[in-house]
Amino acid sequence: MPSDQDYQKGQSNSQQLHSTAEESSVPFESASGQKLVPEALFYTLEESAGDIKGKIDDKKGHRKRLREKVINQGAAALADYEFLEMILFATSARADTKPLAKKLITKFGSLSAVLRASHEELLQVDTVTDAIVATLKVAELLGEKLLRSKVEKKNILSSWQSLLEYCQGIMGSKDVEHFRVLFLNNKNHLIADELQQKGTVNQTAVYPREVVKRALELGATSVILVHNHPSGDTTPSKADISMTNEIVAAAAVLGIRVLDHLVVSANESTSLKSLGLM
Repeated sequence: MPSDQDYQKGQSNSQQLHSTAEESSVPFESASGQKLVPEALFYTLEESAGDIKGKIDDKKGHRKRLREKVINQGAAALADYEFLEMILFATSARADTKPLAKKLITKFGSLSAVLRASHEELLQVDTVTDAIVATLKVAELLGEKLLRSKVEKKNILSSWQSLLEYCQGIMGSKDVEHFRVLFLNNKNHLIADELQQKGTVNQTAVYPREVVKRALELGATSVILVHNHPSGDTTPSKADISMTNEIVAAAAVLGIRVLDHLVVSANESTSLKSLGLM
């Protein structure tokens, strides 16, 4: 235990150091080379701490401001990168998601392209993790389910615009051709929606016998054929027309109707029936 003499000695040393710092004409030098006297050093550190606190508070407030924007103005008021920011909130409790949101949209070109990007493509972006990929894939599927809900348990023929939006949404932006079949019952309600084949950027192999066989298994009375053109031009090709008529002929033998064949892209669709091609 220190004695009174030790205590007085410590006090004397402390006063001497304090006095020396105050009286010294030699300033301290910061890492950046700035000359600082002791008092200036103290206040500079205090001000810097205040600046940092302000920046942290601002970032914390950013999420709140985005949420308030949605509540007060509606989600449509969000820019695409802000929409993506909010999706990415789920991947981190505190991180600033704006830089990554902007980086993803810049790389892939649009919000929809970000959501459609493959696992491998997304992981090529710096700071993207499996958790982020999983979150984006869930968002993509949610969008597809919302579109599908508009055509389920309804007469497809009386919900035609919703059907076009659904088909464009789930396959219009694919980078290779996809061929799917919508199977309907005798009330024209959707009973199954199945991807039959995936091909290359400009063609896919379709087997009429397999389409008809599956329709029989499901008890479908009619079908709608759908495929996409990755080029964006939905003009039916000669191969599209030929394949359609082969399926129509094979289905007719068993009393199954082919109601239409839709060719879709991200921004448009074409009906072979409307063009008189089937």
